[in-house]
Amino acid sequence: MSDIYEFKLPDIGEGTAEAECVGWHVAIGDRVEEDQPLIDVMTDKATVEVTSPVTGVVTERRGEEGEMLRVGSVILVLAIGEAVGEATACDPVEAAQVTDTLAAKTVEPAAERAAGGGGHGRVLTTPAVRRRAKELGVDLSLVRPSGPKGRVRQADLDAYLDGRRVPARALKDDTPAAEPGDPDFDEIPIIGLRRRIAERLQDTKRRIPHFSYIEEVDVGALERLRAEINAEASSGRPRLTLLPFLVRALVRTLPEFPQMNALYDDAAGVVRRYHAAHIGIATQTDAGLVVTVLRNAGARDLPETALEIARLSEAARAGRASRSELGGSTITISSLGPLGGVATTPVINSPEVAILGVNKMVERPVVREGRVEVAKMMNLSASFDHRVVDGWDAALFVQRIKAYLETPARLFMT
Repeated sequence: MSDIYEFKLPDIGEGTAEAECVGWHVAIGDRVEEDQPLIDVMTDKATVEVTSPVTGVVTERRGEEGEMLRVGSVILVLAIGEAVGEATACDPVEAAQVTDTLAAKTVEPAAERAAGGGGHGRVLTTPAVRRRAKELGVDLSLVRPSGPKGRVRQADLDAYLDGRRVPARALKDDTPAAEPGDPDFDEIPIIGLRRRIAERLQDTKRRIPHFSYIEEVDVGALERLRAEINAEASSGRPRLTLLPFLVRALVRTLPEFPQMNALYDDAAGVVRRYHAAHIGIATQTDAGLVVTVLRNAGARDLPETALEIARLSEAARAGRASRSELGGSTITISSLGPLGGVATTPVINSPEVAILGVNKMVERPVVREGRVEVAKMMNLSASFDHRVVDGWDAALFVQRIKAYLETPARLFMT
């Protein structure tokens, strides 16, 4: 005989009470082996791959992508035992029959949960629609879907409430309604890292009174020095970009402005000023913007800084960055490289109090002592938390960094 094994979302550390489902590795009817990945869940810190503690066949899956799952709740039901193992190993038809039989045992409890208002998890929809339906006391299984793969949209819920079927409509009032099954827009659920970014930025902009300061920098001398160092670099040494020089300028400047290398705990009303500079490096990945942490930046020389930045960026883009590599920064640098534009107003990486944005380099005419010259220029765009940083200090801070970049020999003076 085969038994039913209810797999509960385990405690994934750091006092986490719930986690978001960002992707399943298995479907109903799949056979899974012990230690095989089952699901990816995301906490506030990182994405965690949860594996199976047993071998069995999946008979029920609870939770969709984007849904929050409680630690300790049942998220997967498996059929385990000799009968399943023999059937799946010997005869696919028999295996399917065993799986169907065991699945039937779990359908009835699911139906009972639905009757009690807990069955919405079996309807394909977005968390926002599910939440609204729960608030209104609507059983989503009674709502006729119009989305792809039978997904229930907000318009479908509205139609159900109005007592009629309304096809999806265009965003403009003067555009004809789309035919049922052929909506004129796509709904993209905001889940996983993108949801975390959205929630964090919304909270940051709501709580922090930002102000920005933008200054132009002549990087001609720095670019000539960088080219010379790269030309003379021995094999195995990394080619230097602007970023390691900017990191060095920042760590040389921070001791004079300790209020910038800080975290603000607004709930406790405390600013924590850090002695070491743990610099966040904003990195674009396929899943969104990730901030990796260059720890103890002041203790690294230029090549070491370049190598560590490259390693962290590669780990972030591959989804392999650890929790320690994604948290604990005290001030952040954001750069879009050649796409940096003329100026930006970067959003502070809360609970930090300052962020430095790098804009693109351009050659343009400048006036020096009454003469017009062509110079390589770049803007620095910095944002600050006005609750703890004054405008005067912010201006001096950026001016000090500018002085180091325009006279790069000072970066190497003791």
